[in-house]
Amino acid sequence: MSSLSTALDPLRDRAAAGFRRIVSGDPTGVPEWVAQMREGEDVGYFGPDSAAWAVHGGLPTLVGGIRALLMQALHPAALAGVMQHSRYEDDALGRLAGTTQWLTVVTFGDTAQADRECARVRGMHRRVNGVYTVDGVEFPYDATDPDLLRWVHIAFTDSFLATHLVWGDPIPGGPDAYVREWAKAGELVGVENPPRSVAELRTAIAGYESQLRSSREAKETAAFIRKPPLPFAAHGPYAALLLGALSTMSSRHLAMLGLPRVPSLIARPAVTAMLGTLAFALGPTSPSQQAAMTRIDSNSLHRD
Repeated sequence: MSSLSTALDPLRDRAAAGFRRIVSGDPTGVPEWVAQMREGEDVGYFGPDSAAWAVHGGLPTLVGGIRALLMQALHPAALAGVMQHSRYEDDALGRLAGTTQWLTVVTFGDTAQADRECARVRGMHRRVNGVYTVDGVEFPYDATDPDLLRWVHIAFTDSFLATHLVWGDPIPGGPDAYVREWAKAGELVGVENPPRSVAELRTAIAGYESQLRSSREAKETAAFIRKPPLPFAAHGPYAALLLGALSTMSSRHLAMLGLPRVPSLIARPAVTAMLGTLAFALGPTSPSQQAAMTRIDSNSLHRD
């Protein structure tokens, strides 16, 4: 077995490097902001024993990220911001890399790094505004609007939690701990009164249902997310991850986006197999987690 594993190492290393290049947007697969997380003066907002580390350090985030993009597209203001100010059609991987950077630095960086990253995101939000149309009526939108920020936050939180509960390991403190901890990340980018428990998260999502819309633009965006311009070798893995995302969404939301229902009996084994393959290729911990642990261990840091 050891000789077989050794023989497979070059193939595994190439697969891991290719995957990390796609997700990070960096030719090396390990961008400078990852290396910078080795430095710092504290554990960060969360820490190795936190729910946020458990969820965001797991591969189910790949499924959750797809689901979050689909959920956010249901809100016409959020969708307008993406369509009018994002490069998602021309540079989908670049947008993915930017989102990955924020999630990773806020989770695993020290507090100063996380604060700087959130300041970067808030600066981007200040430039995102415009007008969208619903039923022939124009409405203004602004990415700094706390209500809009709150929808993006809860769609993100719900998606990462939903997919982790299906394919991830147990969460320290349980699902409520994750919602409560990640509320801090929302506040750092301007979210007011984010939910702090699963019950509050469910109530918050229900409160937005009347604002969600099925539209041509939403369906076109969903179709793009369904088949983004990825390298050929990534088509199969992405298709499996997409099945997982669709299987955790409600029938109503899927219908609004023009997407099919996917039975969990089909999605669960497909995603489990794909995540297992990725885990074999990538190893037990990501470069971001390794960088964070280097910082923590070198400074003998711990949470009181």
